Amino acid sequence: MTIGLSHIVAARYRIEGAILQTPCRESRALSALCGATIFTKREYLQQTGSFKERGAANALLQLSPEDRQRGVIAASAGNHAMALAYHGQRLGTPVTVVMPRHAPLIKQSRCRAMGATVILHGDDIAQAKLHADELIASRGYIYVHGFDGPEVIAGQGTIGLELMEQVQDLDAVVCPIGGGGLIAGVALAIKETKPNIKIIGVEADHCASFLAAQKAGKPVLVQTRPTLADGLAVPRIGDNAFELAKSRIDECIGVTEKDIALAILRLVELEKGVVEGAGAVPLAAFLAGKLQHLTGKRVALILCGGNIDPAVLGRVIEQGLVLDGRLSQFTAYISDRPGGLQEFAAAIASVGASIKQVDHERAFSPADISRVQVLATVETRDRAHIEEMHAALKQRGIEVVARS
Repeated sequence: MTIGLSHIVAARYRIEGAILQTPCRESRALSALCGATIFTKREYLQQTGSFKERGAANALLQLSPEDRQRGVIAASAGNHAMALAYHGQRLGTPVTVVMPRHAPLIKQSRCRAMGATVILHGDDIAQAKLHADELIASRGYIYVHGFDGPEVIAGQGTIGLELMEQVQDLDAVVCPIGGGGLIAGVALAIKETKPNIKIIGVEADHCASFLAAQKAGKPVLVQTRPTLADGLAVPRIGDNAFELAKSRIDECIGVTEKDIALAILRLVELEKGVVEGAGAVPLAAFLAGKLQHLTGKRVALILCGGNIDPAVLGRVIEQGLVLDGRLSQFTAYISDRPGGLQEFAAAIASVGASIKQVDHERAFSPADISRVQVLATVETRDRAHIEEMHAALKQRGIEVVARS
């Protein structure tokens, strides 16, 4: 099936009322941070927390009554599985999702709660897909591809139509890339309508499948590494997605794990939005200084999902605070005599820093029994503040060993 603009327009009317037309708001805080006028397309506000609902709803609504009764299946560890489960339940279509054995428990539970049959198989999505193929052969299920099915790509493209209506004089759209379905649909919708709008794709360095495909001229298998942007961890870009996107994307860039962690933190602080790593990569590209050519432009960032594990979010926030210089940890050698700890705390308080935790270590302290080793975690304003604090400690004769 060849996908054109007409398919995306039809998809928009088809899924109207089934999905949320998410807001796209100007953010003054992010604009000041990025040096451009930034608009955030908040797809994490969908019922299941991601843009995947658009493609899932469009695919299910085009099934024949017979196929809808037989049911659908997909191999997915996350957002696509939940989107199918939600809209399958809404439409009365049986949904089976095959997840890797180590898929997040919360996503398994949410799929079951929405009526889907969850099968755990294999150690990765590729093995899960092989088992899904076996079930298709034996039970006649219809497979709904998470990012490369034409109906799914057309559904994701409805975001592009909305963006052009919501943001006047739009100069550029920055979009995450995983399997490629999202950027393929968005690029098709926009380039066929307003070709002067730049389309910039962003993927995590740990799973750079689109950049590899660009270099090879076709989709190729790449080795992925664990990433905060787990929703983008697709080892091979989709064939249909790449064919549609390769001539319509103006630029594709990669971002590091540190960039992604900082972007998640900035979105929590400045936008009051909980966004998963995959959704944060557009902002990460700005924070990494890789989009300076968009300075002064009107730019939309597609925040594609918000399904981040709360435990991971906590660690990411702490890591982001460390990268910012707002949380530091160091070893100090203080007097073990009365008043030693008080002197240490007074030095830190004198520069306005705040002690979060102090742990004493006597058994492995220096041979000088008059001193004791402490491991301190301290809240600071920035890296310059950390240096100021260390200087204040040294002025009082307290030896400091900073942790890298």
